[in-house]
Amino acid sequence: MKPIVQISLDLTNIDEALETAAMALRAGVDWLEAGTPLILAEGLHGVRKLREAFPDTPIVADLKTMDGGYLEAEMMAKAGATHVVVMARAHAETVKVVVQAGKDYGVKVMGDNLGCPDMVSGAKWLADLGCDYIIHHIGYDERRGIAAQGLPMPSPMDQLKEVVNAVNVPVQAVGGLSLEQAVRCPEYGAPMVVLGAPLTIDADSFKTADGDLEASLRLICDKIHSYGEVAP
Repeated sequence: MKPIVQISLDLTNIDEALETAAMALRAGVDWLEAGTPLILAEGLHGVRKLREAFPDTPIVADLKTMDGGYLEAEMMAKAGATHVVVMARAHAETVKVVVQAGKDYGVKVMGDNLGCPDMVSGAKWLADLGCDYIIHHIGYDERRGIAAQGLPMPSPMDQLKEVVNAVNVPVQAVGGLSLEQAVRCPEYGAPMVVLGAPLTIDADSFKTADGDLEASLRLICDKIHSYGEVAP
């Protein structure tokens, strides 16, 4: 598939999220993500507002579903999401019903391997259960906690090639990536590039980063889109 640039709107105010989304789309971003902080702050209202403002843009609802999977996926789909996220640490039945809801409501399912003891096996398990995409994810708290102990911070790049080779669906890497690492994800066979905290969002305050973000994003998008076709 051709590389996809997704911006994670990890904000807590819908007006700021809408402003950031409009800027990102002008710069060449392909998909919008209603980040977990935005969903917690605004709920389905935030997803609906994004859909109203951007009727033709794919929207990922990062609800990180752990239970009640069918209902959560249904609600997000009806609010306008085109993609929903289910966690690998959820029960297999939860993953299965989210996948079924995806089929019933025409949305794609992204399986997130955050917190798996074996990240590669977790990704493969999600793909085998029918997830359309894999999110290879090192969590915010995990990274900060390990760094606070003075230990090397884990990165999704550490096992990205292994995850890509283990599944037959597209992969995206999430969690503390530098700008240079994010842009290089397609080189690892991961065509779906997520830009968010801390690349475009201040990770501590969840406010839009300072500076000429639109110009920076345009350069980033041009670089990622220049890769051409990337095999899953």
